[in-house]
Amino acid sequence: MTSPNSNRRHRVVIVGGGFGGLQAALKIARLPVDLTLIDRRNFHLFQPLLYQVATGALSPAEISYPLRRVLRGRPNVRVLLGEVTDIDLAAQRVGLRPIAGEAGDDSVPFDTLIVAAGAQYTYFDHDDWRQAAPDLKTIEGAISVRNRILRAFEAAELESDPERRTAWLTFVIVGAGPTGVEMAGQIAEIARDLRDNFESVDTSQAQILLVEAGDRVLSDFPPVLSAKAQRSLTRLGVTTLVGQMVVGVDGESVTLKHADDGTRRIPARTVVWAAGVVASPVAGELAEHAGLEVDRSGRLEVLEDLTLPGHPNVLAIGDMIRIRQPDGSTIALPGVAPVAMQEGRHAARVVRDRLDGRPARRFRYHDKGNLATIGRASAVADIKHIRLSGFLAWITWLTVHIWYLIGFENRLLVLTRWAFSFFAHGRGARLITEPAKREATDAPAPARDSE
Repeated sequence: MTSPNSNRRHRVVIVGGGFGGLQAALKIARLPVDLTLIDRRNFHLFQPLLYQVATGALSPAEISYPLRRVLRGRPNVRVLLGEVTDIDLAAQRVGLRPIAGEAGDDSVPFDTLIVAAGAQYTYFDHDDWRQAAPDLKTIEGAISVRNRILRAFEAAELESDPERRTAWLTFVIVGAGPTGVEMAGQIAEIARDLRDNFESVDTSQAQILLVEAGDRVLSDFPPVLSAKAQRSLTRLGVTTLVGQMVVGVDGESVTLKHADDGTRRIPARTVVWAAGVVASPVAGELAEHAGLEVDRSGRLEVLEDLTLPGHPNVLAIGDMIRIRQPDGSTIALPGVAPVAMQEGRHAARVVRDRLDGRPARRFRYHDKGNLATIGRASAVADIKHIRLSGFLAWITWLTVHIWYLIGFENRLLVLTRWAFSFFAHGRGARLITEPAKREATDAPAPARDSE
């Protein structure tokens, strides 16, 4: 992996400033290379806490950190705000469309390329549901969900018709993985916390429905912890609907299908999507240029050292890959932050080893377990076969998430917010930041304004 021109340093380009890309950048920045980090956003986002932005517990700035600030003081590092338009493996250049300003398309040369483009939610060939059921992959999505939740309570306060009020007070979360479980628990707590804030409506009577196509919540956890999580959700007032598939979503209802009792329509004005992910389209583009195929989730296959077959100077990491095993099979590791971070650090080691003339080593994942919070002082944890639930699991969850946050200031702010929320049942970011759009009717009434 030595440079063909001895008069210049090795050029490394990283696409994506998420958990994997940022970890790779922090390690590679210490090497004698010229590093370029490309991202569509100018900040690193701590996605595991997006649901707390969506429920008013935290503000976006408290779980985000500017990439330039993270990598400041490193003269060999360049951060570019742009969208990748092409990856030319033969010419070793990344096509780039700048997001800021009016500059035209450009390209960035590389000797080593690390692609960490991540994943996005899939609506299972029903992209028309996206507007009615926003997801939690971006700050914009979280803020949209927050606006809808808070606006639903406001609309219920004005609504005089019992059926329409019930629809405003019905919240449906699709997908019972960690994000869905955490979101359902938080909405249930919001409903309880706000019950004294309204005069005409009892928000604690809200219906929170957690829909899961599988046979249990938190399917990646041991069954015993899934059962405990479901009991905790029930105590919070969440109704779990397992074995049911969403077959329709519009602005006013959700239609579910169950193998035993057919379909049913549930009036609900607020739907949150947390089911199913697919790899970033960049994975497909990279696979096409490398002559590879992607699986049904859009992931491409990489070798044991995370390099692309036939292209040892290109590595792919994170949610967009499957890893080939010694026996020829492939595995897709969980799409969680620890996996991406370990892969990012491994990618940095590959660069270092090859600069030193050593062969790349096989990537080995060290499973650190699973964590999911359910509500105030309630969580489940599966850490190296140690299974925890309740308050102890919740403390473990708090500690881990504070530890992984970028920046001391953010850690202090989040810890302060959580302490305030725990003791005072308060939510400092409970703001509706966009106006509702009035329905086009002949006789519009404020009580029926839509979102």
